[in-house]
Amino acid sequence: MGYQVTGVDIQPQPRYCGDEFILGDMLTIMRRLIDTGAIEQYSFIHSSPPCQEWSNSTLQWRKQGRTYPNLIKEIRQLLRESGKPYSIENGQNAPLINPVTLCGCMFGLMTYRPRNFETSFPCDQPAHNPHTAPQTKMGRPPKAGEFIQVVGHFSNVALAQRAMEIDWLGQKELAQAIPPAYMRYIVGQYHRATQ
Repeated sequence: MGYQVTGVDIQPQPRYCGDEFILGDMLTIMRRLIDTGAIEQYSFIHSSPPCQEWSNSTLQWRKQGRTYPNLIKEIRQLLRESGKPYSIENGQNAPLINPVTLCGCMFGLMTYRPRNFETSFPCDQPAHNPHTAPQTKMGRPPKAGEFIQVVGHFSNVALAQRAMEIDWLGQKELAQAIPPAYMRYIVGQYHRATQ
């Protein structure tokens, strides 16, 4: 089953591998698509708003007073207004509604990278196996048998690419990415729910 994928980001993404890329603010783009009726060309919308406000890896900076964008509520409102099926991905502490948690260990990946997904359709929570493999401490090279943490300025880009099954992204992009296996699961759940 093939898809045409349009990506939107406020930053240029020179390694984007979808069919079309729109440079701009997601809230502005969504508003325009809804107001003009152009939203009808899309059958499913996925959103990954900034997660730094909820991430454990930015906790030290938030304690020092740094603030990050919190766009989940605004994006949810637009997604609902669009009338399209949707998913919202974010960190485990984010204020998502009835989320399911996906983790690399569910898909045979060598990274845990747990992420939560809110969906506008029924989505089953897969079994979450215990985290038995040790995880590399942030910032140090992984040892044999350790799962890599793909956050911040992690070591060993090639290993992170293999662990996440994303061979086209570099260090900066990988730190912001989710494994494609997660979206394959979410889209599969959407198809199951709508058949």
